[in-house]
Amino acid sequence: MKNSIILLLSIFLTVPGYSKDGSSVKILKTDTGYQLQVNGEPFYIIGAGIDDHYDILAASGANSIRTWGVDKWNEIFEMAEKYNFYVCAGIWLVQERQGFDYSDPDAVKQQFEKYKPYILKYKDHPNLLMWGIGNELNSFYTDTTVWNAVEEFARYIHEVDGNHPTMTTTAFIERREAELIQKQCPSIDILGVNAYAGIPVVNDWLEDFGWTKPYILGEWGPFGHWEVAKTSWGEPIEFTSKEKAELYEKEYREDILPHSNCLGGYVFFWGNKQERTSTWYSLFLSDGAKTQSVDVLHYVWNNQWPNDRSPILDSLRIDNKSAYSNLTFSPESAHKAVVWANDPEGSTVSVLWEILHEAIDKKDGGDEEKKPPIAEYAVINQTKDSLVFNTPKESGHYRLFVFVFDESGNGGHANIPFTVK
Repeated sequence: MKNSIILLLSIFLTVPGYSKDGSSVKILKTDTGYQLQVNGEPFYIIGAGIDDHYDILAASGANSIRTWGVDKWNEIFEMAEKYNFYVCAGIWLVQERQGFDYSDPDAVKQQFEKYKPYILKYKDHPNLLMWGIGNELNSFYTDTTVWNAVEEFARYIHEVDGNHPTMTTTAFIERREAELIQKQCPSIDILGVNAYAGIPVVNDWLEDFGWTKPYILGEWGPFGHWEVAKTSWGEPIEFTSKEKAELYEKEYREDILPHSNCLGGYVFFWGNKQERTSTWYSLFLSDGAKTQSVDVLHYVWNNQWPNDRSPILDSLRIDNKSAYSNLTFSPESAHKAVVWANDPEGSTVSVLWEILHEAIDKKDGGDEEKKPPIAEYAVINQTKDSLVFNTPKESGHYRLFVFVFDESGNGGHANIPFTVK
């Protein structure tokens, strides 16, 4: 193992780094709070955790992108140069819940040595904004020595790179974590907080907890699947694309912009991922269609709407009942779903329906999940805004999804969970 580490180090250290025109990023204490400066100019983070659609993000007015691990740094930095983004370079530290033992000094040392070459290679990159050391290391953890490992990274970074701040990001924030990080990680310059429904209280809580440094929203977006109302059989009820868009605007204007200790944030998620559903956190549909939330972010970041806006999906009903109605059906019984949607430019809206089994591959902390299979059901009749269908014959939990599209391919979505028994 020792020889493997030495070989890995030698390979990376022979790769040329970036030494020309590297960025200089500073944190300034002001009369009212904190300010980030890049190359001597004020810089407020308008960012996204991204997987795709860099061109649309750039056109929407964003200036920064976040990555969670080094595996995509080549692509991320290449896109950053192309679209003039600054990068929050995430270093993924394995979480305790994933089996890592932070009380094992050999394992901690091996993880540290693994990432040193990446730090040395990218520390002078002109598009580097900051270092993100670990993500949600407080998620389902018990061993607080993890913060010592974070400090080791932060201290090393400051030794080799005097131009970029360090950050670690928590799953929301509690008093204990704020106090532990402040005590055990003096070399951490910024606290990142991943917050969803709890975003309105982050600033006040940090002040109450005695946090004395700036913070950013490492992730922010719709309410988490653990934070919403649930059916009587325990499945979360998802907001429609319209409800999410309205929430994104409210959060940005009321819970991020007004706070002078907040340096900005990274909206989640600029791409598509399966997490409980394929639409829950995704700003784009699985076919690449942008949703109303992308338009709203363009609007709040630019103070004007994009030229081609996405459809607005007002509501979805089955038998005139909403997703909050605990819909329970008999096998192979007939029901009618109706969707109400329109396009801001008056474009014709097309509709796609789909019934899936409820997700069973449920993970924690954003880990990769498999999309559930399509259910076996019968379509009796379909119009431009309705679907009459027979439920599956097998008992179980399902979701009816509807997707609406304008003539340009922009989309909207909603779903209703139901059970058959």
